[in-house]
Amino acid sequence: MRKTAGVFLTLILVCIAVVTAAGEASAAAYKVGILAPSVTHGWVAGVAYYAEQRSKELAAEGKIEYQMYTSDNGEQMTTQLDDLLSWGAQAIIAFPQWEGMEVPIQAAIDKGVTVVNFDIEINANGVYRVSGNNEDMGVQGAKYIVGKAGPEATVVILEVPTSGSVSELRKKGFVETAAQIAPNLKVLTYATKFTREDGLKDFADILVANSKIDAVYSMDDETSIGALQAIKEAGRTDIKVITGGGGCQEYFKMMPENEGIWIQSALYSPMMVIDAVDMAVSVLDGVKVDPVKIIPTTIVDRENYEKYIDPTSPY
Repeated sequence: MRKTAGVFLTLILVCIAVVTAAGEASAAAYKVGILAPSVTHGWVAGVAYYAEQRSKELAAEGKIEYQMYTSDNGEQMTTQLDDLLSWGAQAIIAFPQWEGMEVPIQAAIDKGVTVVNFDIEINANGVYRVSGNNEDMGVQGAKYIVGKAGPEATVVILEVPTSGSVSELRKKGFVETAAQIAPNLKVLTYATKFTREDGLKDFADILVANSKIDAVYSMDDETSIGALQAIKEAGRTDIKVITGGGGCQEYFKMMPENEGIWIQSALYSPMMVIDAVDMAVSVLDGVKVDPVKIIPTTIVDRENYEKYIDPTSPY
């Protein structure tokens, strides 16, 4: 009788342990959603890659379950956000490149979901954000161009209005700094996009329209790759400097190969999205975090590019 009671007690304790462990595992596995744009160029591909790699690591640790969506426009991303809410997402990492995402993101926050925006600044109360320092990229770009091309140079700004706050802040940093340190700088502004195809097409037209250009304030490495191709095809030798932004390995490798042009990039690595994923999990863990994390600007050119060559990078 005593032996039977002992076995029964052991079974009860085992059952309690199993149920407790299951409950703890269930509580630990947060539901996390990721919303990214469809891949339009290498940098966006890098963002999606690093977001999923970090999510896989956390899922393997039993920390999260995750679902990841990519979208072609704001309407599609809004539908995907609704799908994540129906799934029971407790946190969402969003890269909302289109106007109008403020409303659905605010609605998700109002329902108690933690939302961490990557890169893009939007007007939503309670949203977290991880970003590079877009305004400082413009500041550093102005200083670099003035230093290499002089305070009275003719500079073309390649802005990207469709990118919202990213382009606005980079342009603001450049224009305000140039006005302070080189008020006689001649600035011409043209719209393009963050792709090498648009950089090639648009800058080819710009070269035809302008017989003398000393420097180019480009905001993106891939745009700059296209612009450099246009410069080469036009046989132009007047351009002394072109900037960029992002962290494209192909662009880095071009830096020492173009002795006639100083090629610069403001490092804006897609790996920053890892910080956004970790921030979301920290908030769910109850850790107090700053609502905005800004990654400092690093300048890369032919003098230090070798330190930033990464054979494992998808970008």
